[in-house]
Amino acid sequence: MIKRMNRPAWFIVPYWSLFLVFIILPVIAAIFLSFTYFNAIETPRFVGINNYIELITTDTVFMQYVLSNTLRFALIVGPFGYIMAFLLAWMLAQISAIPRTILAIILYSPSLTLGVAMAAMWRIIFSGDANGYLNAILLSNNLILEPLQFLQSPEYLMTIMIVVSLWSSMGVGFLAMLAGVLNIDQTLYEAAYVDGIKNRTQEILYITLPSMKPQLLFGAVMAVVSTFQAGMIGVQLAGSNPTPQYAGQLIVNHIEDFGFIRYMMGYAAAVSVVLLIIVYVISKVTFKALGDKS
Repeated sequence: MIKRMNRPAWFIVPYWSLFLVFIILPVIAAIFLSFTYFNAIETPRFVGINNYIELITTDTVFMQYVLSNTLRFALIVGPFGYIMAFLLAWMLAQISAIPRTILAIILYSPSLTLGVAMAAMWRIIFSGDANGYLNAILLSNNLILEPLQFLQSPEYLMTIMIVVSLWSSMGVGFLAMLAGVLNIDQTLYEAAYVDGIKNRTQEILYITLPSMKPQLLFGAVMAVVSTFQAGMIGVQLAGSNPTPQYAGQLIVNHIEDFGFIRYMMGYAAAVSVVLLIIVYVISKVTFKALGDKS
């Protein structure tokens, strides 16, 4: 028995067990429920593809606001956060160890902040009365005549959500990139300068980026997943779900609205399957762009 258990394959059994229970089975359950009417009380009733038809043809909130908001949010926060993570990781790698560690902790810590605490801080800054920090500054400089309702205005809410998300986007992907930059063999740079590289831009393009492709891929996948899973920030800033005039409504908010407020679990499952497909497609494109082509 001991000899039979002494195999490398047994070491991945805990991982696959957890992956099956917390990833595979919930995905299968969501796909099954997406073809049913389920109100969390009665037994699920099979309705075929009616949920998907309703989502595409009659759910004007999803088609007009939620989908466009999510794509806009993800296409800004994802790429900009990804580029910022690499640039900050590269700049930190140029300084000595102690200040690098301190600055890395400072940059990483916002991603660890609990959503409620983070939203509370930003709600003080963008508060809609004269005591809000931003309104106080604008009023004291006579730039506005009365306080602006930043978090209740469709004109400002999405922009504030993007700013807050970028501020807290230096997460695990950022640490992976920092580790990737620090682990590059320094002799490659020396050889490159001997071969004719003349400046830091060429150094980044020809040495740094090609040498840390695994970390770049990991950071890109994390950026895709995190931006499409974002949703609570808009609700916490605005204080309601749905957000004012659906200005900050993302797919995750739509799922929560139908699943946990209206208890239309089958319809919410259909929306979550659509979100899964979107994330899968974009992740595959990311793998094609940054993965190993050999």
